[in-house]
Amino acid sequence: QVQLVESGGGLVQAGGSLRLSCAASGSIFRINSMGWYRQTPGKQRELVADIPSGGSTTYADSVKGRFTISRDNAKNTAYLQMNSLKPEDTAVYYCNANMLTGTGWRSYWGEGTLVTVSS
Repeated sequence: QVQLVESGGGLVQAGGSLRLSCAASGSIFRINSMGWYRQTPGKQRELVADIPSGGSTTYADSVKGRFTISRDNAKNTAYLQMNSLKPEDTAVYYCNANMLTGTGWRSYWGEGTLVTVSS
């Protein structure tokens, strides 16, 4: 069974840091892009950062200079280093990956990890 599992969320004070991890597991042939999205109640899920298998990364304007996305292809894992966190970063963070499996290319989502930033 192919799945994405996030970890690293939690409660942190404003100005603090957290590092999220997203591990892909199962019968995966290839992973193209991996990304982090976030969602708060009543709002649409929004892109935070994206990293393709090759090429440059993409960041939402609101996190540029504070968040860094990276990936370890050998471990099928993506990371999101979040520094200088603000209360408005509070959200459920979801990992997304476009992966080639036995059923073809598909977009997969993790179940999400909650990040709470207190003021």
